[in-house]
Amino acid sequence: MLDKLKSKHKEQKESRERKRLDSTSALSSDSAKTLVAKNKISEELYIQKRVKRGLRNANGTGVVVGLTHIGEVNGYKKDSQGNKIPMEGQLLYRGYDIEDLVNSVYSENRFGFEEVSFLLMLGTLPTKKELALFNEILGSHRELPKGFARDMILTAPSNNIMNKLARSVLALYSYDENPDDISIPNVLRQSMNLMGYFPAIISYAYQAKSNYYDNQSLHLHAPIPELSTSENILRMLRPMGEYTDLEAKLLDICMILHAEHGGGNNSSFSTHLISSTGTDTYSAIATAVGSLKGPRHGGANIAVIKMLNDIKQHVPDTGNKSALDAYLVKILKGEANDHTGLVYGMGHAIYTLSDPRARILKDMAKQLAVSKDKIEDFLLCNYIEKRVPDLKAELTGKEVMLPANVDLYSGFVYDALDIPTDVATPLFATARLSGWCAHRLEELSNESKLMRPAYLSVQEPQEYIPISQRKATYL
Repeated sequence: MLDKLKSKHKEQKESRERKRLDSTSALSSDSAKTLVAKNKISEELYIQKRVKRGLRNANGTGVVVGLTHIGEVNGYKKDSQGNKIPMEGQLLYRGYDIEDLVNSVYSENRFGFEEVSFLLMLGTLPTKKELALFNEILGSHRELPKGFARDMILTAPSNNIMNKLARSVLALYSYDENPDDISIPNVLRQSMNLMGYFPAIISYAYQAKSNYYDNQSLHLHAPIPELSTSENILRMLRPMGEYTDLEAKLLDICMILHAEHGGGNNSSFSTHLISSTGTDTYSAIATAVGSLKGPRHGGANIAVIKMLNDIKQHVPDTGNKSALDAYLVKILKGEANDHTGLVYGMGHAIYTLSDPRARILKDMAKQLAVSKDKIEDFLLCNYIEKRVPDLKAELTGKEVMLPANVDLYSGFVYDALDIPTDVATPLFATARLSGWCAHRLEELSNESKLMRPAYLSVQEPQEYIPISQRKATYL
């Protein structure tokens, strides 16, 4: 009798749950268009009210909302009338040209991401002694707090590594004895701790996801304090922990190139915005991770990998230029790949003639292509870089500035390094962390005011209607 009652209760509960889901789904489906209509604002109103939508000027440049010492992105000059004059792109970290920084690291055959992180956060290039101490501190925090991997990552895997990364950053607040202190020494301590932790977090999150969602074997390798960031990442991601020196140093250069890109990019601006409230470091960095998770910001490298695979699937012989051109045109018309009309890895909001990160990475990528027997894939990226601007111009009837951006070659590099697609954006976040922390330290150092931009209401006044007289909108 008791078993029958339990069974009946279970059936009733399941029935109620099905009805709830059905009604929620029906409401969502039926009301979506109405809800969008209620929120829609016409483009004409933005023009009429002179609102700089997306914090962009009419010519597409960003609205200047702050000053920074940390990063500078130069993609064009302006004439006396304010018109853009195209130029070769330039990226500066604390006033140092990124090409000089990378060339120094490359010529001396060493790892440089930690040195660049020191520069961004502390404002100066370190001596050997300073860099050794910095690396020692990072090394002491390669291993996650006791029980963290089990309790926060393995016990509750996420199908999205960026989601798990943001949740893990927030969870680290509870493992910090002084989490809310926003004094510069404490925030610097927290920043360096996070830099140490990130490789293990993204690696373990990937392993947990692969095991739980993809039924893959679970491979957990402990980080080694003496290894560089890029070496630890490759070691912890791969089942056997193997990697070559070339692989690790190329990944290191990728991380240098992704570490900073001015205060105006969405995630760095978000760091300034959230830091201006006086909140804790973990909340600020989790916000930046959430910003980068958005496909319009950090997901382009994944989009490049998917696009290249799609092209190879539909044009098996990528040496057939006429067939390749025809398929690229279909992509540009929105008839192929993801039907957005975008060729990922091409074009940039600031750079006009070239992206310095793409220039640097292209040379390194060619070496990797040779060592990995992926020269055809490299040549495909090179052809896309050279040909797409011409194809776009032919389609639109006007000359376009569409330089290759860093994602074209970083996407290729990640694929050639056998870095799982799921990890591409988390890897970007690990590289950009030092830039985010630098911007947070800068914001707190200047004791800036709470950022409070204005939104202009365009809602007409409404006369109140008693509930008995209202007509249903959604049901």
